[in-house]
Amino acid sequence: MCRNPILADERVRKREALLAATEEKLEVIVRATQRSKNPLGGEKEIGLRVGKVVGRYKMQKHFELTITADSFTYTRRTDNIAAEAALDGLYVVRTSVSSTQMKSEQVVETYKSLATVERAFRCMKTVDLHVRPIYHWNDDRIRAHVFLCMLAYYVEWHMRDRLGEVLYEDDDRDSAQASRKSVVAPAVRSQSARRKDETGRAASGLRVQSFQDLLKDLATLSRHRVQLTSSGAEFPRLTESTALQRHVLELLDVAV
Repeated sequence: MCRNPILADERVRKREALLAATEEKLEVIVRATQRSKNPLGGEKEIGLRVGKVVGRYKMQKHFELTITADSFTYTRRTDNIAAEAALDGLYVVRTSVSSTQMKSEQVVETYKSLATVERAFRCMKTVDLHVRPIYHWNDDRIRAHVFLCMLAYYVEWHMRDRLGEVLYEDDDRDSAQASRKSVVAPAVRSQSARRKDETGRAASGLRVQSFQDLLKDLATLSRHRVQLTSSGAEFPRLTESTALQRHVLELLDVAV
């Protein structure tokens, strides 16, 4: 169990804002029941007005509401609020692994690493690979299909890892991790990643792109077969590459 002070402060701020907003709307109803001309009356009518307010801000559990035929009052349930505040910022992950094998920080880091698995599925289905459902009935074909999907993502993962320098992705995650105040604190980007965000350039001066845009850039490279009309001789000719394309191919260790 860990406590995130940033999350705790944000929760305190949000709860107090919701309590104040609820009280502001409830006070309008109180004044409506006390006005001299055409006062709001009837338990049903008052209850409907109160229900809309507490339903909007979801703070009913923190208020004691008293409705009669001709009046309405409310007070904060301080004990309920204090009990909830005691849990602000707490981060609980339960595991069967003993504390001698993994410390609390390692358990949280391992749990958070599940986000990588979720990104992988999103990448395969929607973002990059666009793998569509194929209905196989043969076990060998099912295994082959899953293998090809994972193989495609494996290739992409290594490409992203090697091309981190010219992508908007953080290529200095160790530095970013070291700058976090705690394992449950929000993730931060490294200084080099923030510099790329601000300038749109890598440390080498080359333009930074998303992975998808970089693939489109590389797709402009092509190999042509040229034939001379005079002699009929043929020879291959490559599209002239840019400095960025040449650097990308070097990072991927691809010979052209």
